[in-house]
Amino acid sequence: MRVGIFSVFSSLRVATALLSLALCLCSFAQSPAQSPAPTPQAQAADQPPTNDTTSGENSDVPRIRVGINEVNVVFTVTDKHGKLITDLKQSDFRFVDDNKPAAEIRSFHAETNLPLQVGLLIDASNSVRDRFRFEQEAAIEFLNQTVRRGYDRAMVVGFDVTPEVTQDFTDNAELLDRGIRMLRPGGGTALYDALYYACRDKLLKSPQTAPVRRAIILLSDGEDNQSHVTREESIEMAQRAETIVYTISTNVSGTKGAGDKVLERIADATGGRAFFPFQIRDVADDFAEIQQELRSQYDVSYKPADFKADGHFRTIEIIASDRKNFRVRSRRGYYAPVQ
Repeated sequence: MRVGIFSVFSSLRVATALLSLALCLCSFAQSPAQSPAPTPQAQAADQPPTNDTTSGENSDVPRIRVGINEVNVVFTVTDKHGKLITDLKQSDFRFVDDNKPAAEIRSFHAETNLPLQVGLLIDASNSVRDRFRFEQEAAIEFLNQTVRRGYDRAMVVGFDVTPEVTQDFTDNAELLDRGIRMLRPGGGTALYDALYYACRDKLLKSPQTAPVRRAIILLSDGEDNQSHVTREESIEMAQRAETIVYTISTNVSGTKGAGDKVLERIADATGGRAFFPFQIRDVADDFAEIQQELRSQYDVSYKPADFKADGHFRTIEIIASDRKNFRVRSRRGYYAPVQ
């Protein structure tokens, strides 16, 4: 009797299980098919790739200041005697980009009072040891006269085989003074590395909330025997940073050497000026001329014709209508961005 009852219960359980299975199969057939929820990895794989402009080898190097199709250029005008000319109008110039007239002039200003962002690069190698103290004093006087508290900022970089920031960007004259006095001459010379570093790692990465005028004053004999980058690579980085480079030669031998030609090349390519004092005490006068020029420049923004975001170097030429009497200095070109 117990065996019979057990058999009945077993049969009922089997029947119930079969009925439940049948109901589940029926429900599955009537409802739409659903795929399992994707994993986070699968979701990421399904999303389209984003155009991440922060990645890449040169992601921290802007090519043009105001967007991909607007170029901003600071330039200086002098007469044939070297006197600064500050009262010209937009109509007094022609603006040529990559051998074609600019398609549109967006803005033009005679900028005499823009905030300055100045990098002072001082050669502290063995080759300038005998002139070093006077150069320090002249540089201190320049910064005292140039940097306005709450408005301009400057930094001090000494270099021999490596660049050393003895004072980062500040408007405090006492800190800048201290940064210059901390420098001690000694070692080889890596001039190109120092310029490259100052432009890439300091000027380009310095916060900028409003238009500023970037400039580097490079005090050196122009000789380089330790750099890892080339002269042209350092110039390219200055152009990318939209930085005017003024050079002051410490060669007071009375004849121009190979280093002086290097300084001329760097200044010319960036729209700056090379100074060659006959005597070491003339360095202070050169600093004074640089200060005056930084307050007496023009600023133009224009749209290039046939612009292509292809990463190529595009030339800039600013031509004064009165070419006989006026000379224009500006950076020689820029690197277009890559889309």
